[in-house]
Amino acid sequence: MSASGDRGPVVLAVTTALIVTSTLFVVLRLISRIGIVRSVSWGDYLIVLAWVIAFGLSFSICYGTSVGLGLHNADIKEEWATPLRKAQYAFSVLYNPALMATKTSILVFLLSLSETQVLFRWATIATLVVVNAAGLALTLLNVFQCRPVGAAFLDPLPSTAYCMDIVTIYLSSAPVNIITDLAILFLPFPILTGMRLPMKQKAILIFTFGLGGFVTIVDVVRIAYLQSAFFFRLQEVSSANVDHTTSRISEENNFSWYASLSFMWTAIEVNVGIIIACIPTMKPLFSRFMPRLLHDMEGSRVKNDSVTSQPDNHTLAMAADQRLPSMPNLPTKKRYPESYENDGREMGFADFLTLPESTAKSQNPDSGVEDGNDMGMMDFLTTSGVEDGNDMGMMDFLTTPETVSGMNRPRTATTGDTGRQHEGNTTFFDFVNMKQPKSMLKMSNRESYAHLALVTVLFFLWGFAYGLLDVLNSQFQLIGGFSNGQEMGLHGAYFGAYFVAPMTFGRVVFKKWGFKATFIIGLCIYGCGTLIFWPSAVLTSFPAFIISNFIVGLGLATLEVAANPFIALCGPPEYAEIRLNISQGFQAIGSVVSPILARRALFRNVLDAPSLIDVQWTYLGIALFVVLLALAFYYLPLPEASDADLQDMADRRGTINSIQFAGMPIIYVTLALAVFSQFCYVGGQESLAMSFESYVGVIRPSSRRLKPNDYQAIGHTLFAVGRFVAAFANYFLTPRWILLFYYLGALITSILSMNLVGDPGMAVVLLLFLFESALFSTIYAISLRGQGRHTKTASAYMTAAVSGGAVWPPIMSPVGSVRGIRYSFCVVVALFAFGTIFPVYLSAVPVARKQVDPRISNVDGDVEKVDLDADASTEHGHARRSGTTIGTLWSLKRSKRRKVGGCSKHDEASPVKQAEGTAFA
Repeated sequence: MSASGDRGPVVLAVTTALIVTSTLFVVLRLISRIGIVRSVSWGDYLIVLAWVIAFGLSFSICYGTSVGLGLHNADIKEEWATPLRKAQYAFSVLYNPALMATKTSILVFLLSLSETQVLFRWATIATLVVVNAAGLALTLLNVFQCRPVGAAFLDPLPSTAYCMDIVTIYLSSAPVNIITDLAILFLPFPILTGMRLPMKQKAILIFTFGLGGFVTIVDVVRIAYLQSAFFFRLQEVSSANVDHTTSRISEENNFSWYASLSFMWTAIEVNVGIIIACIPTMKPLFSRFMPRLLHDMEGSRVKNDSVTSQPDNHTLAMAADQRLPSMPNLPTKKRYPESYENDGREMGFADFLTLPESTAKSQNPDSGVEDGNDMGMMDFLTTSGVEDGNDMGMMDFLTTPETVSGMNRPRTATTGDTGRQHEGNTTFFDFVNMKQPKSMLKMSNRESYAHLALVTVLFFLWGFAYGLLDVLNSQFQLIGGFSNGQEMGLHGAYFGAYFVAPMTFGRVVFKKWGFKATFIIGLCIYGCGTLIFWPSAVLTSFPAFIISNFIVGLGLATLEVAANPFIALCGPPEYAEIRLNISQGFQAIGSVVSPILARRALFRNVLDAPSLIDVQWTYLGIALFVVLLALAFYYLPLPEASDADLQDMADRRGTINSIQFAGMPIIYVTLALAVFSQFCYVGGQESLAMSFESYVGVIRPSSRRLKPNDYQAIGHTLFAVGRFVAAFANYFLTPRWILLFYYLGALITSILSMNLVGDPGMAVVLLLFLFESALFSTIYAISLRGQGRHTKTASAYMTAAVSGGAVWPPIMSPVGSVRGIRYSFCVVVALFAFGTIFPVYLSAVPVARKQVDPRISNVDGDVEKVDLDADASTEHGHARRSGTTIGTLWSLKRSKRRKVGGCSKHDEASPVKQAEGTAFA
């Protein structure tokens, strides 16, 4: 046995050092809580429980190193086999309870920070539920990993016993651990970044919470080592030679050697988590014995002037009203100045924070203990310590109301279902001053550019994700040997989520909290879905891939509920189709780039199950990027549009939107036909995408220079180009005419695709990509016109129509199997034919034209009653656009731009002058 083949000493040394360090921090926490503050909370009990479990886990690892953990299987003595299995069993059982207790302690601490932050509180409670539910389930799974339980210690495994692969359980739990780690890391950020702190305290705060990110990194490293232990199993899965009932995977794959470092990193993860949970509660201890460690003695007074100076009566009254419910009623003798005792007023937590420094020190000399009264958690966190009186500590700011400290905390842009905006500036760590923008309904093109660019990033993101998913599903089908029906199932799970998300929580979140909240929630769900690809890829599990596809679909559908109307509404309404086509064009670019990147780089060497595990790092990177993007959206100011504002703007058009057609308001008829058209279009698009490779193989069987993937890349490129061309065309032509032109082009090319072969057939099917490109965005923008307070609901319905991608490909597939792939294109023809009903309706029904055709707004956001497609004999005398030439239209646009450039205003007496503010109608 060579020394180089024994990892045991390293594992033993690191594990011992970590458990000793975490023990020291737990002891210091208890000294601070019991010896100085004389108050014990639930968090303290939980951290002690976590330490006890962590000690057992660390002991099992240390004991394991004495009986072969870290050695190759060939070097493990026969008499060590049973003790080693017992150590591994103890480790597997204790790991999840240790994490659960540690994370629960941290979350209980976060709950104590503020009972006034409703969203923060509910998010913390939700994380608490996930942590404990998942921890309990995984603990039970580990306890009963073998049937009977005692079989976990037997070697060899009897034929009557069954044991789950323990590494499979570890890898399956990875997404839950990473997701909760990220939640705990980022949950306090909205509170923390709203603070103004001295530099030294700010550095301590950043370091402390940065350790939470280190725990996430440790978790990733731990899983990487587990994958090494799992590598050969995946090879066996690929060759279908694994007997899951009797084989000891751990033996065959040298488990003790590969998993030893994973066990070591597990000890690091658990013990560092305990250390992080202890640091914030040790502030009184350091304030008493090492005050200079926390405070800048020379500069802190200046920075905290707003806190330590004597507040006026109005501020004190407001602060008293904001007293936190968790704060106990403090005794008035000794702690309160005479002014409070004389007027009979009870001092609250905020009042105490605003007392002059001398008063606070004289009335509270013990900084935490008075007449034997115990302090609560909130009192403890705001105690300055015996030696401290110059400035507030790090955690003080976590609980100081804005009216006292002068802090401006980040605000979301909406409250309730109106989405009304808060005015004022938002500070981010004292170096960024963000001003809330005005309503998107009143923005000019120039004012909307920055916001449109930011949200367009989301369009590129889901285009990129869609391309990766398409390639990954194909590779997964190839490696796992799954049928075409199972591939349809993966596709259906993704697009089926587009029906679930908008019709359930997506619409509720959008209407109640607005665009920003919907973006953040959508990104978080999307990030969770990409993390679940991790165990899916490693385990080559079809059900896991179904779940991950569905969750990714939920996230992207939630994003799309808000992103499309944001682009359409943000800016002058007559350019809605232009903006949406441009943003959707970047989505198409993402769907072009990602398959090329996946096939040429990410999946180039993915030919079997073991190589599939390399792909998961890509998805981990995407998940982390998405979480950071969600955090960025929290701080970046985004304009909003409330239901009331949308309805008010729509009402200024007069009675157009309330006109009846076929016994129903015209806006409902238009929306219903738009949803149906969108459902048909997406079904046709996805039917083409799913059958494209087979179609190319039939009409170009002898192609050597270009493969089906190359032709598909060309088609996606034409798809992206078509959207930018449509955006340019919308500058001159009415959107409904462009929609009709693209629909007719898609219908004709799909018919020709059924009848042509060779180069002509290939050219025609590529043109089909071009003509279907602008349909989605143009239908979407047109459908929202005139919806008023129903605009957000209409957006949810339009997004739900994307579920057509889950319905029609499974119908087209059996038709192709029975009658041939070319004949199966009759499904695509039928779908585009039905979809064409919508633009025909818009052009044939005059009242529908009035509703959906754009009108011109001036530089001040005023809308001119110029219906460029209505009949000249209507009561408003609208100009007729459908019969005008491009030169006339260009002159109209150029005249409008001259007015904008000169900042001229329309005569207030003009009959075409509309009330101030733009209307998306």
